[in-house]
Amino acid sequence: MRILLIEDDPAIRNLVKRALTDEGYAIDVYSNAEDAAHPALEGIHDLFIVDLALPGMDGLQFIEQCRGQGIRAPVLILSARRSVDERVAGLEKGGDDYLTKPFALAELLARVRALLRRASGIAATESTKLRVGDLEIDLLRREVKRGEATVELTSKEFSLLEYLVRNAGRVVTRSMILDHVWNMRFAPLTNVVDVHMHRLRTKVDGEFARKLIHTVRGAGYVLEAR
Repeated sequence: MRILLIEDDPAIRNLVKRALTDEGYAIDVYSNAEDAAHPALEGIHDLFIVDLALPGMDGLQFIEQCRGQGIRAPVLILSARRSVDERVAGLEKGGDDYLTKPFALAELLARVRALLRRASGIAATESTKLRVGDLEIDLLRREVKRGEATVELTSKEFSLLEYLVRNAGRVVTRSMILDHVWNMRFAPLTNVVDVHMHRLRTKVDGEFARKLIHTVRGAGYVLEAR
C-alpha cells in the first residue's frame, strides 16, 4: 500500500516514515503541502497522513483541495491542536481520523490499518485481520493462514499479499504492484513482480486445490475465491 506523508517536523517525519516502511508500506514524504499537492492529485495513494500546522498551505487547505479535486483516499490528520472545534474542522474538511501529538507509533499504525481496511471494504474478522475465502492475514502479528495451515512469508511477500487482498476481486497490473509495494514508478524491464508473485503463489496456493491468485493474461493479477 502507498502512503503520502506531509509533516514539517523532521524528527516526527523520519520516525513515522521508518515505522511505516518497517511495516511494508511504500511512503512518499513531504515537508510542505505545496510540494505534495501535485503528487496527491495523481490518485495513486491509498492513504494520506497530514499534519495541520504546515508552512504555507496548511493541512486543512490541502485536504480541502484534494477533496475538491475528487481524491477520496482516507486522510489521517496529525496535529498538536487538541480543541474539539479544531478536530471537528479537520473532519468536516474531509479528514477521516484525527491523532493528536504526541502519539504512540503503535496507535498510529493501528489507525492506518483501520483506515486502509475501511477503504478497501474487505471483510475484517477482527480489528487487525483481513480474510478472503479461507485465507486470513493478521496485520498485527504479520501472520498468514490458509485454513489451519500457517503460511511463512518474507516481509516483501507479506506486503504483496496484503496489497492483493485489499484489492480482492480487482485486477492489479504489474505497474500498480511496483508502485504500491516497491514504490517504483517506472521500471518496465524488471521482472521483480513476476519473481515474487511466483514465490507467493507457490506458498499460498501450492498445496491447495482451490487457487486464490490468478493471472489475467495481458493485464496482471487478481486474488479472489472462485
